Amino acid sequence: MKIVTMDTAEFRRRGKEMVDYVADYMDNVEQRPVYPDVEPGYLRSLIPAEAPLEPEKYDDIMTDVERVIMPGVTHWHSPYFYAYFPAASSYPAMLADMLCTAIGCIGFSWAASPACTELETVMLDWLGKMLNLPEDFIAGQKAKEEESSRAQPVRPPVSMLAARCKAVAAFRPPTLRNQRLKSSLNWWLTLQSRLILQWSVLL
Repeated sequence: MKIVTMDTAEFRRRGKEMVDYVADYMDNVEQRPVYPDVEPGYLRSLIPAEAPLEPEKYDDIMTDVERVIMPGVTHWHSPYFYAYFPAASSYPAMLADMLCTAIGCIGFSWAASPACTELETVMLDWLGKMLNLPEDFIAGQKAKEEESSRAQPVRPPVSMLAARCKAVAAFRPPTLRNQRLKSSLNWWLTLQSRLILQWSVLL
């Protein structure tokens, strides 16, 4: 199997080609049928039954986009599309998606990506103010202390360990071993609880 990677020079060239393809698509989307005229399973016969052992050429892939993918696409950007909203994204949003993909961070905590977490918090405040939500829903400056702590991921385990130790000290009969009492403790979590809480229970 030959491994082919895209270097920076080709990325620049292909990226410009993709921008042109997207711009042409958007400018001429009304010429495409809004809803695909295909039957369920149409695509299977158009592509190999097995994954290719050798990489495809980029030009061949783009040819397949038109040959295989576009005939089965519902064109939400079409001016003749009235099912939901006529536009799912904009040119600025597409550029933002490109930048976000390049940065590639997953902002699940402040430490994972401070800018991601703080920008999200501020913009949610904007939304909350536009909706005239009560002040309790606005993070504001009180979010600063929480955001500045790099110990966020360890707080739930430490808190739960402290609660367990407190419970054991308060309810342990003199004749009962700590380990036996610990194994009988119950934690109540919701299905929406973060995974870190589930890990903490295992401690």
